[in-house]
Amino acid sequence: MKALVVVPTYDERANIDELVRRTLAVPDVDLLIVDDGSPDGTGERADELAADEPRLRVLHRPRKAGLGSAYRDGLGLGLDEGYEALVEMDADLSHDPAVLPDLIAALQHSDLAIGSRYVPGGGVANWPWHRRMLSAGGNLYVRLLTGLPVRDATSGFRAFRAAVLRGIGLRELRSEGYSFQLETALKAWRTGFRTTEVPITFVERVAGASKISRAIVVEAMLRVLLWGVRCVPTRLLGRRPHPESVAASR
Repeated sequence: MKALVVVPTYDERANIDELVRRTLAVPDVDLLIVDDGSPDGTGERADELAADEPRLRVLHRPRKAGLGSAYRDGLGLGLDEGYEALVEMDADLSHDPAVLPDLIAALQHSDLAIGSRYVPGGGVANWPWHRRMLSAGGNLYVRLLTGLPVRDATSGFRAFRAAVLRGIGLRELRSEGYSFQLETALKAWRTGFRTTEVPITFVERVAGASKISRAIVVEAMLRVLLWGVRCVPTRLLGRRPHPESVAASR
């Protein structure tokens, strides 16, 4: 399956060489770096690496415009170029590129494969207690409010069949941060696409600074609340999408 790995970056120069090396060690994947004008020169270093590597490309954006926006541009480019599988992955090496073959292989029997910390075999390493509580509590909040049957809906390590991104209207999504991951998973499920979770171990970054902010967390909580309210009538009636509508979206 022809796969494109999309990695948004902002001030990740300390990680970019290792990220590229480990990702392109995986056969049959291409890598797209989406850099938001990183002041530390991440984009320029990515260009230097791309000059000698045909499987690596860099999409430069003029300013920091948000995670969701970066994924819309990067994944959208992959759709336009005919990739069958599109993968999201963080730049800070918290996601192990060695797991890419497992995620992509899971698309043989699913439409969306999520790298999950909260299924048997998954876990986290080197996280402080407050990060563990925030992540676990956030995922519980999502399940309770929306009914989404996914243990790790906030995970940013995931692979989509191209049909999923077309079916959920990728370019019409407006969420940022955590909420982009939540919205794509929720819309895929509500549309009737098959979702599976692949166990991963999430490792806390060693270099660079986390981009998670209070504003990102608040946006996710408010959007989930809104989606939960909208889901109430459907959940009470027990409705699921008609198979015909799902097939048509593919």
